[in-house]
Amino acid sequence: MSATGPRPPLGVVIAAHNEEAVIGRCLRRLLAGAEPGEFDVVVVANGCTDRTAEVARDFPGVRVIELAQAGKAAALNAGDRASEVFPRLYLDADVLLGTADARALRAALVRSVWAVTPRRVLDTAGRPALVRAYYAINSRLPAFRGALFGRGAVALSRAGRAGFPDFPELLADDLFLNSIFDPKQRREVTEASVVIATPLRSIDLLRRLTRVRAANAALRAYAPWATPARRFSWLRDVVAPAPRLWPAALVYLGFTLAAALAGRRPGAARQWARDESSRARTSEAAR
Repeated sequence: MSATGPRPPLGVVIAAHNEEAVIGRCLRRLLAGAEPGEFDVVVVANGCTDRTAEVARDFPGVRVIELAQAGKAAALNAGDRASEVFPRLYLDADVLLGTADARALRAALVRSVWAVTPRRVLDTAGRPALVRAYYAINSRLPAFRGALFGRGAVALSRAGRAGFPDFPELLADDLFLNSIFDPKQRREVTEASVVIATPLRSIDLLRRLTRVRAANAALRAYAPWATPARRFSWLRDVVAPAPRLWPAALVYLGFTLAAALAGRRPGAARQWARDESSRARTSEAAR
């Protein structure tokens, strides 16, 4: 308990599809310093063929819902129906957000701010040079500043969640949320951070980018008003002011073009956008 009394509760919804390898570390980081009853956590294990549900149930107070069919939107909507607590945090099972970070997100949801997200910490430890070069550019893109996407963690106030009926049956849920809120209604909370594990191999990075790009394209086809892509920002906003980044920029461009071509394959946007390699181990930054 805090010195001033019990902290206000925070609802947490985690959509988890075959996340046995990472759901434990996600919940441990989130709940490490939590007070009893502070976080109302609902894990929606959807289409799982592993021990995701069993691992999540090992954490006291965590509620688990099991859905037979895999699907992130359906899992998020099921979690919403099971939770009555606001503010509400939507958290991916493969990212790491600490107790203090979740509290900072909750505190940032004031009357005029309906949606918040933490700053990104990209774990590139032990990754090959090509993967690190790609993220040398990606980490500097201004598109991520103040945006809700690319973190795997978004918290909404009650008013923010009332702004749409259900999550659409699309994979790019974070881009969807970013698109429906005015920039004045959303905020990046720099006092909070989330650790994102990057792919361990170049081929894994390409697969991740392919699925993300296809999912974003599908959302923009579904909702023409969605946040547009800033296609030349890497050159104009990142490389032009810092020419020393040109070698990394060539790698970034190569991955981007390859993912654009691969993302046009039929069905690419319907696959769960996940990277198995980053789930295979826990690096120093993620411990």
